[in-house]
Amino acid sequence: MVLTRRKMKQCLILGIAIILVICLYRTWASSIGGGVKESATQEDQIAGVLPEPLPREDAENVVQELERTRRRMAQLERKIQELEARIPVKYPDVKYLNYKNRRRILVTGGAGFVGSHLVDLLMMEGHEVIVVDNFFTGRKRNVEHWFGHENFELIHHDIVNPLFIEVDEIYHLASPASPPHYMYNPVKTIKTNTMGTINVLGLAKRVGAKVLIASTSEVYGDPDVHPQPETYWGHVNPIGPRACYDEGKRVSETLSYAYAKQENVKVRVARIFNTYGPRMHMNDGRVVSNFILQALQNESITIYGNGKQTRSFQYVSDLVDGLVMLMRSNYTQPVNIGNPVEHTIEEFAEIIHDLVGGKSVIKQMAAVEDDPQRRKPDITRAKKYLNWEPRVPLKVGLERTIEYFRKELARTNHHSQRNVFLPRHADES
Repeated sequence: MVLTRRKMKQCLILGIAIILVICLYRTWASSIGGGVKESATQEDQIAGVLPEPLPREDAENVVQELERTRRRMAQLERKIQELEARIPVKYPDVKYLNYKNRRRILVTGGAGFVGSHLVDLLMMEGHEVIVVDNFFTGRKRNVEHWFGHENFELIHHDIVNPLFIEVDEIYHLASPASPPHYMYNPVKTIKTNTMGTINVLGLAKRVGAKVLIASTSEVYGDPDVHPQPETYWGHVNPIGPRACYDEGKRVSETLSYAYAKQENVKVRVARIFNTYGPRMHMNDGRVVSNFILQALQNESITIYGNGKQTRSFQYVSDLVDGLVMLMRSNYTQPVNIGNPVEHTIEEFAEIIHDLVGGKSVIKQMAAVEDDPQRRKPDITRAKKYLNWEPRVPLKVGLERTIEYFRKELARTNHHSQRNVFLPRHADES
């Protein structure tokens, strides 16, 4: 019989229950053996007179029995821990690659929303993956299912500081990506996207690694051109509340091509458009997470502005596929990775409301400063040079995301009751 953790916990509970029953029986038997006390008279009960306490000898017996029970429970807990330690950790099914095909891949920000899904894909393909994260927005639980695997390594490190390791490829995803997070510490956001990028490119130069820089659609700002092709230079406010992120990413791109020209570093630049899926941060302030959480909790679904501004949403597995395909291509110019199907924020709120149900109402709030009014990628380059386009329908992706957030909200305070979104095989993603 296979002894699982669940069965061991059941055995522990059963053992504790048996011990408690034995203790209660012994206490009851000893009190009966000492003689039957006369019951309190009706007058005493009315007067509120309490029954006499147990004799000293009986009280000492109860204390000793409870102490023996405590020791037995501690022994059982130790035995359960020993048995759990003997059970081998089970990992998702990983493909085997020989040393010629296996690559050592660094993912900065690999414990974050997008980074953790990228790590899953690379691990499933059989590569050695090194995750570097300072856990500002990333979480260990996003990659905990790989802890202890021979191909996985996690380094707690801030990429603003230099890093010295040997790798073949680098995916530079380190940076807060949602407005509340990158506005919380704008100076840190700029440093991550400038000094952090310099450190990544310097590492790539030293070890001869190929680098993919995760840029953003925010480099286009509030665009005058629609949809946005990669040749569009953007319309960005350099001193606005979003500038720390927008301009930081623009400098990151500039640094990448400066290193490519001067130091012959192999660089790839992905301009990522709105992405959603499991493992999104619950309080990241983005449209999808906000709307889903508000709908699940029967709160008002808040729209900032008139709701006519548009966004194009892609599921996270589509984005990860695009990043990997760009890294492995020979194309060196920036590439938009996003979904060209455009929706207004108002339409999207209604879609979320219909999928979740409940009693939420859609409520308009004051517009946010420098909020882009239109956002839609031109993915001609991605189709032509990568043979990539999004595949997951909006409804399918939203249903998976809603289910993830529903489980997240249903979690208790117990650490053991996890909401782990396990990776599927690369062929299924």
